[in-house]
Amino acid sequence: MRDLISPVFATILGAIVGSFLNACIHRMPRNIPLGNPRRSFCPACQRTIPWYENIPLLSWLALRGRCSGCQARISPRYFLVEALTAGLFLWVWMRYGLPLAPAYALIVALLIAATFIDIEHFIIPDEITWGGTVAGLLLSFALPTLMGTTSHGLALGLSFAGAAFGYGLLWLIVELGKLAFGRKKHSFSPPEPFSIAQHDETIVLSLGEDSLTWEEIFSRESDELVLDCPELELAGTPHENVRLRLRHNRLLFNGQETPLEEIPSLSGTLTSAVIPREAMGFGDVKFIAAIGAFLGWKAVLFTLCSASFIGCFAALAGLLIARDRAGSRVPFGPFLALGAAIWIFGGEAIWNWYFRIFAHEGMAL
Repeated sequence: MRDLISPVFATILGAIVGSFLNACIHRMPRNIPLGNPRRSFCPACQRTIPWYENIPLLSWLALRGRCSGCQARISPRYFLVEALTAGLFLWVWMRYGLPLAPAYALIVALLIAATFIDIEHFIIPDEITWGGTVAGLLLSFALPTLMGTTSHGLALGLSFAGAAFGYGLLWLIVELGKLAFGRKKHSFSPPEPFSIAQHDETIVLSLGEDSLTWEEIFSRESDELVLDCPELELAGTPHENVRLRLRHNRLLFNGQETPLEEIPSLSGTLTSAVIPREAMGFGDVKFIAAIGAFLGWKAVLFTLCSASFIGCFAALAGLLIARDRAGSRVPFGPFLALGAAIWIFGGEAIWNWYFRIFAHEGMAL
């Protein structure tokens, strides 16, 4: 009986933490403070959810995935996150026990939150990335066995090295990707109508039936959007056959720079558009630093390799299954999270197996 108490407690704790992660997933990208005194509420009708409708796993099932007030659909993601967190917390406990299980449970929680936020919003908040890095450093110092040593100072150094190695390696990949694939040219024949206007506190480029927000176009201050316009109407004044250059906060036209906030309207037709792009976001760079701080430099290499392979297979499957949406954005954070999770639950055994084969083949040669 005593042997069952700890696994059951780990599972229940995981479900409760999963409920908290659902709040993080909903609130963080929307800048709703987690410390907001208001309790959980229905996003559709804003009704405050009573405690008995907020019991992890059970409430979603009892309500059949609908708000009891307005009958709006409650996303299955809420149940999935709670069930996934409960299952992984149990797995962590069964694999590691005390004192390491709480540390691994924390990184697992960060991986889950980052995955679902990145899938929906294409961002990974700094609270998860930088916060996770600091947590990894502190826990490695407090629990040096997390880094495979008994020395607190050495464990802190190894944790810092893992974070720095992960950040530096992925930063280099991002910069090389920017040099190689940092711009994409789109040509239009016949010319395509376009407009640039303010919508809901952000600037939006509307191109035919498609649209891109300024945040999707510009990742850096140096990024430049280049538009070739047979026809252009700039603040009510018509122009013909001009090339526009836009930065995130200004327009470059006829040798002059004009702040975008001073331009009330911009529209016309396009024959070509050169749009800046990134190989991946800097959230991924900071995310791998957090993974390195918790798991070390080996885990960084394993995670990057695993994420790349899994991402390639997922992209290929996407091309075969959804040809009409080929080329749409795919977040890399979930693949990094999956690679790190594989490491936590058996990656070092895979690492050792691989290098034993490599060493054996090298000796045979």
